[in-house]
Amino acid sequence: MLPNGILEPRRVSIGDPASSKKRVLEQAARLLADLAEEPTAEQVFERLLERERLGSTGLAGGVALPHARMPGIKQCRGAFLRLAEPVEFDALDGEPVDLVFALLVPENANEEHLQLLARLAGMFNEERLRQRLRSAESEEALDILTKHADTHAA
Repeated sequence: MLPNGILEPRRVSIGDPASSKKRVLEQAARLLADLAEEPTAEQVFERLLERERLGSTGLAGGVALPHARMPGIKQCRGAFLRLAEPVEFDALDGEPVDLVFALLVPENANEEHLQLLARLAGMFNEERLRQRLRSAESEEALDILTKHADTHAA
């Protein structure tokens, strides 16, 4: 199950206008950064970009899971973007991406990081979930993701 509070309404963007992989990572960083405290959106973007340079986080089925470890945060944070138009993301299947779940985890949360990534990859591997997210409104997308996580806990 995903931790409570990992995905908040302010971290969901439906119809996001990001038009390239870089813009997707920038927007994800803005959503993941807290307004009043560290880390800044620029710091989050740099971490996401560093991770992406190691290899694409684009999966199959139009999904990407950009993620990074971040010093100075105490809890995992997620952000969900449904792009207005799919973008090239160097995905495993070579197809463009329109569903993005970005994840930021505390720097020392190694096991938790891997478990969350595996959980998210499993969720987004389900065609029915992807179809529902592609037609959902913002609040509905949040509900689909959090309820899905609650009802499909390992």
